[in-house]
Amino acid sequence: MAIRIVTDSASDLPVGVKEKYPEIIVIPLMVVTDEGKELADGIDITTLEVCDAMRAGKVYTTSQVTPERFQHVFKSCVENGDSVVYVGFSSELSGTVQSARLAADMVREEMPDADISIIDTLCASYGFGMVVQRAAELSRQGVQKDKLVELVSFYAKHQQHVFSVDNLEYLRRGGRVSNVAAFFGGMLNIKPVLDVEEGKLIPVYKCRGHKKAMQKLVDMVKERSVHSDIQNQIIGITHSDCMDTVEEVKAMMEEQLGVTRFEVGEIGSVISCHTGPGTIAIFFLDEWPQDPAYHVVKKG
Repeated sequence: MAIRIVTDSASDLPVGVKEKYPEIIVIPLMVVTDEGKELADGIDITTLEVCDAMRAGKVYTTSQVTPERFQHVFKSCVENGDSVVYVGFSSELSGTVQSARLAADMVREEMPDADISIIDTLCASYGFGMVVQRAAELSRQGVQKDKLVELVSFYAKHQQHVFSVDNLEYLRRGGRVSNVAAFFGGMLNIKPVLDVEEGKLIPVYKCRGHKKAMQKLVDMVKERSVHSDIQNQIIGITHSDCMDTVEEVKAMMEEQLGVTRFEVGEIGSVISCHTGPGTIAIFFLDEWPQDPAYHVVKKG
């Protein structure tokens, strides 16, 4: 019996990771146009198309994966004799995890012995994509399902996200950030720096200008990684059409933190609909699990 790792497209897995782990099943969320047309994330619409349209004033909404779509995937895996571990987008930002739970119950009604585990990572974008990646690696190593779920839950708990958006208005429109007006007031020329706390997007710093915001991101990585051997981590970086900023931040981290390994990708079209163009995010662990199984993943 194999363990199938299932996730959703809000994991923003970079192309290189998808190629390395083709066994990961990725179910797309939807981008919804103002005409009501639904476009599958990363399939029918790209990040660049979303960013260009948003710069031109277009407003998108998004929709979660339906229980029926999850049911189809879960049932197919179970019928093949496999166990399922669904590693999902924060329930504080999307109803997708709840759809997965409903789907698992639907499958169990038909197939009472179905072995399906649902993990709410309380993470977002490649923050939870890195958790998905580690789950796939553990599955390849032959780690038993109970241990795999335990380790994946640890990674999710200790996954750090720090990011900056070019314009907080996009997050405000979607209701994805709490207390924005109180935090920023009427201040102009402010670059917001945010993180993810208990699954929610929280503004934590207001920086005057781009360079100060990027330095604050690097400072936060340093502060939050004191127990995690940051030099030996692969640091995840994703962006919404601002590769020049990625190169800038990589150089800063190499010089100031001694980091040499990065996995870089685009923020997907669904997440970009909410964060807007010019967003950059950094992902890393703040602590290692005390388990020898992890160290193989660490060297990957």
